[in-house]
Amino acid sequence: MVTLAEVAQRAGVSPSTVSYVLSGKRSISEPTRRRVERAISDLGYHPNAGARALAGKRSHIIALVVPLRTDVYVPIMMEIAIAVTMTARSYGYDVLLVTNDEGPDGVRRVAASGLADGVILMDVELDDERIPVLRELGSHAALIGLPADTTGLSCVDHDFATAGALCADHLADLGHRDVAFVGYAPQVYLRHAGYAERTLTGFRERARERGLRILHRPCEGTFESTAGVLGRILDDRPATTGFVVQNEGALGPLLSLLRTSGRIVPEDASVVALCPEQLAEQSSPRLTAVTGPAQDLGRRAVELVLGRIDGGSTPEVTLLTPVLTPRESSGPAPLAAAPSPRLPAPPSPADVENSHAQPLP
Repeated sequence: MVTLAEVAQRAGVSPSTVSYVLSGKRSISEPTRRRVERAISDLGYHPNAGARALAGKRSHIIALVVPLRTDVYVPIMMEIAIAVTMTARSYGYDVLLVTNDEGPDGVRRVAASGLADGVILMDVELDDERIPVLRELGSHAALIGLPADTTGLSCVDHDFATAGALCADHLADLGHRDVAFVGYAPQVYLRHAGYAERTLTGFRERARERGLRILHRPCEGTFESTAGVLGRILDDRPATTGFVVQNEGALGPLLSLLRTSGRIVPEDASVVALCPEQLAEQSSPRLTAVTGPAQDLGRRAVELVLGRIDGGSTPEVTLLTPVLTPRESSGPAPLAAAPSPRLPAPPSPADVENSHAQPLP
């Protein structure tokens, strides 16, 4: 096992200097800190966690509160969690996973016990009940997502309002005038998930500026519920030629249902998705999509919470710029939108009822 003395010898410093770099108890010059960190990395040194916590009054653990819901896209959440874990390890921190079903009590348990030096919250709601606990305890925290009030908080998120606006601009530039927004399940909007509401707000505002007629329909993401939503859209607005989809589960069913209803993508109907790039590339046709790297959210969140732990970071909000990549699923609006034939397989009454949830104001 590599010892602290061996790290000191490799870095050309005293053992106490290595200890100060690890504990943060004294200010060390940047060149010296880099030499010590390089020696730690080269030798694979892992200080004893118990001794390290006692000496530095730190646990060198970050608590990551992850969503445990059926209405989130699990691959993205896992990608963010992996990025948090790998980035934390590069700074000598371990990650403790806490599920969000524990709510404010779980956050209080971890933050008040000293078990973790800092907390990262995922799946942030506009009026998130966990945030008052963090403020009350003065916890070192970073949020992946934006609440309605970001005062005193360090947050990172994709710029979902801009993402929604990009979708509206793309379809408007292609000449579409009747556009439907197929969103997440109704419960996502009922709990005011920031990513869903901000995207919809950005889309609506830009659509109004561009003179688009729009519909918003929440969707459970199953084939049956997507069929119900599409049937309702075509009944309410037969001339719809553009679809914006912020629901990964609904993308495959929607493309299939458009084909069976006699609409060819993109000649008769254009589809723009808000989804991971890999999903957009794997679809048939390849999807025009607005994307943003999930790994960057995890990396930046770790940097923000470590900045708070080290006392050198002021509250800040970082929005990552989304990118729209045109692919095969979007094209110029057809000259005349003909009413569509009825869908061949109507959904069950229960699914239709679920999919008819009214859009939020």
